[in-house]
Amino acid sequence: MKRRLSAVTTLFPLWALLASAWAYVRPAPWAALQGGIVPLLGLVMFGMGLTLTGADFRRVFQRPGPIALGMAVQFGLMPLLALGLARALHLDPPLAAGMVLVGCVSGGTASNVITWLARGDTALSITMTFCSTVLAVAATPALTWLYLHQTVPVPAADMLLSILQIVLLPVLAGMAVNRVLGRRLARFQPVFPLVSVAAIVLIIGIIIGLNHDKVATTTPVLVLAVCLHNLGGMACGYAAGRLFRCPPIVCRTLAIEVGMQNSGLAVTLAVKYFSAAAALPGALFSIWHNLSGSAFAAWQNRRLPEPAP
Repeated sequence: MKRRLSAVTTLFPLWALLASAWAYVRPAPWAALQGGIVPLLGLVMFGMGLTLTGADFRRVFQRPGPIALGMAVQFGLMPLLALGLARALHLDPPLAAGMVLVGCVSGGTASNVITWLARGDTALSITMTFCSTVLAVAATPALTWLYLHQTVPVPAADMLLSILQIVLLPVLAGMAVNRVLGRRLARFQPVFPLVSVAAIVLIIGIIIGLNHDKVATTTPVLVLAVCLHNLGGMACGYAAGRLFRCPPIVCRTLAIEVGMQNSGLAVTLAVKYFSAAAALPGALFSIWHNLSGSAFAAWQNRRLPEPAP
């Protein structure tokens, strides 16, 4: 049973691609499920909490080095990489601005799920997402001014409330249930990743349904820029971990956390302060980083030994 569930989970990229194709061909039914994104993410975070304990987070804060390293790469290299790609590929100014915005925002909550599925350090990922969200309140406007010469206020209260509702509260609830019913839940733990895969596949389909028109007008050059930005961020995160001799589990976590941005925030800021065209990179990034993240998680699960029962 456990092996069959693991095989289904390993095919995560295939399910994501099938959902993407279905949502692109018939976007309306998927777009109608927009209200399900937050509950689905909350469900996944609750499932993650069922596998975590307070000791996992205490261990993270006892070694703050990886957190600082992740923040440095996140806000130091991602904006530069976005700007370099925009210039190298000669993107139009609105698209270049949207690329830089994606590079200047914090890590996205989807990174926590992908880290869990890739058998990374989930507690570290959640902590890094929270820290980058707090730092983004000052870092995103400053970096946007530095690279685009325009002030972009970040909705700090909304962002922190979103992290609280979507990530922290469900995770804490899961941890509380785990503390009370941990032994009874042990037999069901192999099912948790499968539920998470199903939820993320649904979210990917909904995102494509909502952004169908944007995807249809996307140029190959922009697709290339977004893909290289995400993959370059993952590579930089992993390389930074290796450079500072972090354990493999931390390197995987850094790769995912740095490469997966809060693209929804980038889209919101682009529409409000730049133009609809500037929102295209963020919309495309929100689709691509879930696909690349799912592929990375599946690859890690194939190459790593089976976890102990």
